[in-house]
Amino acid sequence: MHWTTDQSAPSVGHVVITKTRSPIRSNVGLKAVMAVTGILLVLFLIVHMLGNLKIFTGETSFDHYAHWLRDIGTPLLPSTWYLWLQRTVLTVAVVAHIVAATVLARRARAARPVKYAHRKPVRGSYAARTMRWGGVIILLFVIYHILDLTTGTLNPVGDASNPYGNVVADFAPERWYVTLFYTLAVVTLGFHLRHGAFSAFRSLGQQSPKGERRARSAALVFAVVLCAGYLVVPFAVLTGLVS
Repeated sequence: MHWTTDQSAPSVGHVVITKTRSPIRSNVGLKAVMAVTGILLVLFLIVHMLGNLKIFTGETSFDHYAHWLRDIGTPLLPSTWYLWLQRTVLTVAVVAHIVAATVLARRARAARPVKYAHRKPVRGSYAARTMRWGGVIILLFVIYHILDLTTGTLNPVGDASNPYGNVVADFAPERWYVTLFYTLAVVTLGFHLRHGAFSAFRSLGQQSPKGERRARSAALVFAVVLCAGYLVVPFAVLTGLVS
């Protein structure tokens, strides 16, 4: 609650009681939420990609890494608790990121002036125009990915003790449609990351034409490298490089 002496609103005497918006619900606060959750999710994507690439070191090494993840924090934490804590934090981050983006988008639309018939549409990047649908595709993929390689429900093998075998069975040539869906989701994520990284670089002060070109290049390189890191695994299995 906030006390003010504004005479333009109904009051008792000369004191008006009005509600003030929480700092985190302001545009600045919501952008901060998007930035923090975005950084957290990107860090997870990088670490997860590096872990996936261990499949090229062989079955024993990959399985050892997968089992090690379940034992992080032991004996302080029971087995797999770290993974569930991580999943909880990531879920909260994803939900907060989506909610903040949705609220900011609605406020931006509400603040736009009335459109005139002669007004030219504002040209935006493909990633910026498809962020909403891209988010839906990524969300569906995350749900499928959890049911496939986390719980094993949709995996042909579904053996928690054999992570390497689960991955190989998942992207086998006869299951090309899984690789296709995986590719679609990862490429969509790449567009999302490219737009998000570019926006982050701009927020850091890259406002000049030269700075924007550098920001676009850096964002593109980052998105391409991350996408390649994720796609190399299913295509290696699909082509028999990993079997």
